[in-house]
Amino acid sequence: MNLSRPFVRRPIGTVLLTIGIALAGIAAFFVLPVSPLPQVDYPVISVRASIPGASPETMATSVATPLERHLGTIAGVNEMTSTSSVGSSRVTLQFDLSRNIDGAAREVQAAINASRVDLPATLRSNPTYRKANPAASPVIILALTSKTKTPGQIYDAVSNIVSQRLSQVDGVGDVEIGGGSLPAVRIELLPFALNRYGISTDDVRAAIQASNANRPKGMVQGEGRKLQIYTQTPALRASDYASMVVAWRNGAAVRLREVADVIDGVEDTRTLGLFNGEPAIIVLITRQPSANIIETVDNVRALLPELQAQLPPDVTLQVASDSTNSIRSSLREVEMTLVIAVLLVVLVVSLFLRSVRATVVPAVATVVALLGTFGVMHLLGFSLNNLSLMALTVATGFVVDDAIVVLENTSRHIEAGMSRMKAALLGAQEVGFTVLSISVSLVAVFIPLLFMGGQVGRLFREFAVTLSAAVLISLVISLTTTPMMCAWMLKPGGNNGHGNGKPPGRFGRAAERSYDWMLKRYESALDWALDSKAIVMFVLLAVVGLNVYLFSAAPKGFFPQQDSGQLNGGLRADQSISSQAMAAKLREVVDIIRKDEAVDTVVGFTGGGRAGGGFMFVNLKPASQRKDSGLAVIARLRPQLAQVTGLRVFLGPVQDVRSGGRSSNSTYQYTLKSDSLSDLRTWAVKLADEMKQQPTLTDIDTDQDQNGVETVAKVDPDSARRLGLTSTAIDNALYNAFGQRQVATIYTELNQYHVVMEWAPAYTRSPNALRDVYVPATRTSVVGGQAVTTQVAATTSTSTSAASTSAAATVPVSANAGLRNASTGNVLSNTATTLVPLSAVAKFEEQSVATSVSHEDGELATTISFNLAEGANLGDAREAIAKAEANIAMPTNVRGAFAGTALSAQQSQGQQVMLILAALVVIYIVLGILYESLVHPVTVLSTLPSAGVGAVLALLMFRMEFSIIALIGVFLLIGIVKKNAILIIDFALEAERSRGLSPLEAVREACLLRFRPILMTTLAAALGALPLAIGFGEGAELRRPLGVAIIGGLIASQLLTLLTTPVVYLLLDKLRRRGKNEHALSRAPAA
Repeated sequence: MNLSRPFVRRPIGTVLLTIGIALAGIAAFFVLPVSPLPQVDYPVISVRASIPGASPETMATSVATPLERHLGTIAGVNEMTSTSSVGSSRVTLQFDLSRNIDGAAREVQAAINASRVDLPATLRSNPTYRKANPAASPVIILALTSKTKTPGQIYDAVSNIVSQRLSQVDGVGDVEIGGGSLPAVRIELLPFALNRYGISTDDVRAAIQASNANRPKGMVQGEGRKLQIYTQTPALRASDYASMVVAWRNGAAVRLREVADVIDGVEDTRTLGLFNGEPAIIVLITRQPSANIIETVDNVRALLPELQAQLPPDVTLQVASDSTNSIRSSLREVEMTLVIAVLLVVLVVSLFLRSVRATVVPAVATVVALLGTFGVMHLLGFSLNNLSLMALTVATGFVVDDAIVVLENTSRHIEAGMSRMKAALLGAQEVGFTVLSISVSLVAVFIPLLFMGGQVGRLFREFAVTLSAAVLISLVISLTTTPMMCAWMLKPGGNNGHGNGKPPGRFGRAAERSYDWMLKRYESALDWALDSKAIVMFVLLAVVGLNVYLFSAAPKGFFPQQDSGQLNGGLRADQSISSQAMAAKLREVVDIIRKDEAVDTVVGFTGGGRAGGGFMFVNLKPASQRKDSGLAVIARLRPQLAQVTGLRVFLGPVQDVRSGGRSSNSTYQYTLKSDSLSDLRTWAVKLADEMKQQPTLTDIDTDQDQNGVETVAKVDPDSARRLGLTSTAIDNALYNAFGQRQVATIYTELNQYHVVMEWAPAYTRSPNALRDVYVPATRTSVVGGQAVTTQVAATTSTSTSAASTSAAATVPVSANAGLRNASTGNVLSNTATTLVPLSAVAKFEEQSVATSVSHEDGELATTISFNLAEGANLGDAREAIAKAEANIAMPTNVRGAFAGTALSAQQSQGQQVMLILAALVVIYIVLGILYESLVHPVTVLSTLPSAGVGAVLALLMFRMEFSIIALIGVFLLIGIVKKNAILIIDFALEAERSRGLSPLEAVREACLLRFRPILMTTLAAALGALPLAIGFGEGAELRRPLGVAIIGGLIASQLLTLLTTPVVYLLLDKLRRRGKNEHALSRAPAA
């Protein structure tokens, strides 16, 4: 049966079918989404909660732990981490790749609602969640600046206008505003004035809440009219609060301005944002894990003109950083690489065929196969990304193979004098099985990858399916369109190899002489190999052993380090540093980075929950405008940034592939777990210090640095009871003084603002301020002593002896914590409240403390992050960390494991050997089915070790890691190099069956006659990969390992397999015949 016959006999229908495939692909190309890589992001949801002023331990035990207990029951969670710092907790849930993020979000909200009963009453509002990974880099950063507006006013505009509109954009997962805070009325208490009047801070808080009441008043209804009841608007500005009466003393009103400085300020004065050195409000926009980055950024940019029009005229909205600029450039480079690869493949075909008509045949097959693949990608929901376009680039060398095999066989028959129609039908029929074997076995290579899980499986899947689709479409074209074009386009009479029937020109004659020279040399080498089978087999076995050694010795990596044109990182100073000093250091760092010739823009901000730290985002100039890579820029900046005293700066290039939901200052993470928080903190610091001594590791950082300073107020319980002090009163007094406590809410038409109360800054700059804290006493004292802890930004220790206090009459304190932001109904204090100095019942000590508490999967955890030194790989890192743990004799109750990207790399490397073995097994099964033989597939598989040796040697020569991109190259080589053996085996078997040649004669003739198509297809595959290996333009570092591995493997396999394949064929055929004879003898009847 000849499958090609109906297509050859009906050329018009075949042409229209081919055109239809091409048009469908062209239409699909323009609607395919664009992205840097296949969708490999884990669904991540981040839950946040805050209690301003609460310590990390308090947030961890009272907020994070209850949330974790409820969130941990959600199905599909594969990682749950939490970080609690001063005043805030964040729980991050990472789900399985198959989990729908919208469905997960509903379950997260239900868990938050269920946890509310276990959360403390001081939590101002319910925890909120965002469908975004807090560890992910922003897709676009906006900066708002003004020469006349204050940061608070700009922040207000962002909160009212920009933030909400951006959150509604399709694909946006989170909008974070940094560098400022909302406007607020700040009540800066004067402690000595309060003491003079006998007014406690709770008295002031209660008075503000009573005056700020905003409750429903009802209505008056009667005689046909209905009237709503209103009262005057509550206080809105500082001037409204300044005249507020907070107490009565001796019949005279004590107004707020007499005991406090009342100003219009912001909620948090300890924040700063900079854009290119100028104060700015920074807007960080993160996409949802499932959203397309290009579409998300385009949607955001489309909204910016409208947002700018709604902002005040003197506020400028600018794009500070756009991560899609480098992505778009990289994709343009890959598309250009694809075009160049197609042209190179057509060129190599034309050099061999030297006929325009003959060249058109495989050129049409190549173009139609690639265009048809775009249609398949659209149907499967794929995108145009670096990997799918790389698959198409590599496929140019594959899809042309089938057409070349059919064309070359047809041309051979035409040159022998056969008519074009008959030659086309016979040529397609003869090699139909060969073409089918080559294509099906190539597709079979990728079958194991389709069942691979995790991020690497997702990366492989789109690449494998795209390439397989191109190969299968090529198979169809080569058995339909290609023979039809041969029957109707080739010149009769054997002139297809000499261009239009004319004698070859000087270049043609040179090419022909070169080919004849190579054929003669190959014939001599082939005869030697057939006469020296033992030597050839020894070389083959040596290559197998070398392959195993090189694979085990080659440096392993996860994903090539990308030069995305963006750098990000963190700042780490002593956690007791003041906000003013930290702001000065941030300005110094920004100034240093801005001066570098490769830097375009710099964004930095500090403050909020980032005590003693901050974040940096650096946008480099386009690759065409700078000489150095991102890593080279970091190396140049590192010694300059090291000169900033008391500060460590971590910078790294932004990468497209990242795992885990925990933020860190370095790329790779190592997590320690323990049941004891003190042991965890102790050994985390020790291990981090020891890791700094390892030469293969750099940029060591940990989230448990013991450089925070804590002032502990140790209360004497007996003295507290005797003086009528409760733990609640002590907590409130400290919180009112130092916690920037939000004591009331101001409601306006567009937003809600807060009244923030604390001591005036002049009284909070030293731990000595605790001596001036006075606590209101009550008539009933029922609570025992309790140590109270607060975080202060100070480095000077103090100790205070107990002081006596005279007895005085007391009145009930009018504050009521149960009714926040509302009137309590109590009258203002008109009698001096008994105030007891805290120093009368407590002594104060300073101690070091970690500034955050972390959990992972419900256990106490801490993360050490690190980068690799130049020339080091993750295997070296594993050895270095194991050595560091041994050096410090880390106890067994502290357990360590890789996390995030390092864990994904470790898992992918553990699967590599099994994937390669699975691919070999699948190929053997497929070829065994096609050949109906257990022996011939082994001959085909014998060609693979040489390709592996060539690939790894090429990677080592160019100092590249064996990454997952290089692994893809190895899988491609498995599919490519077996083609040589298939071409030889098919022809030899046919010669044995049809003409009765001996195995030696058949395989020798097959090698010589198939030398031309083998050489053509190998050169086509190599030239298709050449643009990838050269690696020009942005994103080249991602493409180079693939091209280098393919070309290195092709060169090695071409040199060896043309000699080893016939030898292995003969030896296995001899074993097959011997086994058949022995089987026949065993079945023969005894004489």
